[in-house]
Amino acid sequence: MSLSAAMRRFDRPDKANPWFAKFKYSNIQGLGYEKGVVRRDPSSIIVANNKYYTWYTRAKPPCQPVGHALATEVLPAHPWDLADVWYATSSDGHHWEERGPAVERGPAGAYDERSVFTPEVLAHEGRYYLVYQVAISPNHRCTPESIAIAWSDSPDGPWTKSPAPIVEPDESGEVDERAEPEQATVKGSWDSLQVHDPSLLYREGGFWLYYKGEGIGYSHMESKWGVATSDSPLGPYIKSPFNPVSNSGHEVVVWKYAGGVAGLVNRCGPEKNTIQFAPDGINFEIKSRVVVPPQAAGPLRIDEAQNSEPLSGFSWGLSHVIPHSSHLIMQGRDPLGLAEIEEPWDFLIRWELDHHRRTYV
Repeated sequence: MSLSAAMRRFDRPDKANPWFAKFKYSNIQGLGYEKGVVRRDPSSIIVANNKYYTWYTRAKPPCQPVGHALATEVLPAHPWDLADVWYATSSDGHHWEERGPAVERGPAGAYDERSVFTPEVLAHEGRYYLVYQVAISPNHRCTPESIAIAWSDSPDGPWTKSPAPIVEPDESGEVDERAEPEQATVKGSWDSLQVHDPSLLYREGGFWLYYKGEGIGYSHMESKWGVATSDSPLGPYIKSPFNPVSNSGHEVVVWKYAGGVAGLVNRCGPEKNTIQFAPDGINFEIKSRVVVPPQAAGPLRIDEAQNSEPLSGFSWGLSHVIPHSSHLIMQGRDPLGLAEIEEPWDFLIRWELDHHRRTYV
């Protein structure tokens, strides 16, 4: 029987693929739309004290972002500028209570003086660790950004910050901070400009810190993922010689499965909007392609004993949406009424896997 090239590539239909996912979205209470307040980049959700906990980027600027050229000490360049990490709790995953700041910006001259944002959480041996992104002032397009960590004996804090970042951009390439990355005098490595969106896992007796990198000489949409490992959650972290471990991807979303690491790779690159798996945590392969995935998804973390299926660690969680430019609207669907919102302040929503519906939202 003759087969076309397309059918020779065909593996199995989506409905027979345990890695395939459709998603449905719903509004939540407590962390939803609020004029004048930015809420975005939720962490994974953990269970502690018989409650769900999440951490997220929060800002309350005097106006909408003004861009890098007009940004000042009080005017934000973008929604995650001049931000702090806050947290919230819930008894059911739908109704959330905002509890206040967890990690705030440092004083003038500190490595986190401008903004702390994009958090992720790891609970390990009775202690809690937050990894997050930090920025210094002033905020130009090519100002370097790094990853820091804070720890606490309680998910409610108080939190102790690391004295310095734990992962920093590669020291290669040259560019004027006010320029665009593509205007590099000398091109750098793939993560020579900024390291973003950290996610920390404990596996094989060590700590694996996955992160997104942007490079001097690369465009904003050429981001990739890397990983750095350590014997201690506080570091030092050593970047893998195999970096980057993805050729695509924006916000890092990873979970453990069958001894390896799975991830939702979205938004950027030739393999965007895929779910991938690496048995060794390094060599990722595409397992499925998904439509309208959540942006900056923070999934519920589950016990190892419950992690029996590929998507057990990615069953539901929170994500952010940006009214007016949301991927949900651009896909011709608006289940959350985003088009009716007058001002585009980012906020959090709930997503869930939906294996059975024919529509995606």
